[in-house]
Amino acid sequence: MVIELNRNLIKKSLKHIKMKTDYTEEQKYIRAKKKVEDIKGFYWNLLSYCLVIPFLIFINLQTSPGYHWFWWPMLGWGIGIVSHGFGVFGHKILFGKDWEERKIKEIMDKDKFR
Repeated sequence: MVIELNRNLIKKSLKHIKMKTDYTEEQKYIRAKKKVEDIKGFYWNLLSYCLVIPFLIFINLQTSPGYHWFWWPMLGWGIGIVSHGFGVFGHKILFGKDWEERKIKEIMDKDKFR
């Protein structure tokens, strides 16, 4: 009873609070530029990984083919790239909002023909 009353009170209070931020054109430009720089940084990191890791594999196989140490930098840097990707693109890299909307539409379209 008390919990329900508190929930209703909270819901009513939240309806009156609107979190809206109006950005000026300059602020929008700065935010967009920062996002582009973050994306560019991620792709440079990925490119470096794709160029350096094969080089490390080559060095490893030429100098000590009995022990494959290249796995360690490949794994560590790979984890870093995944973290960087989450930081830049958010947690919905593979299944973003566009994917959700397309999938919902697809399922609804299938249901029409049942």
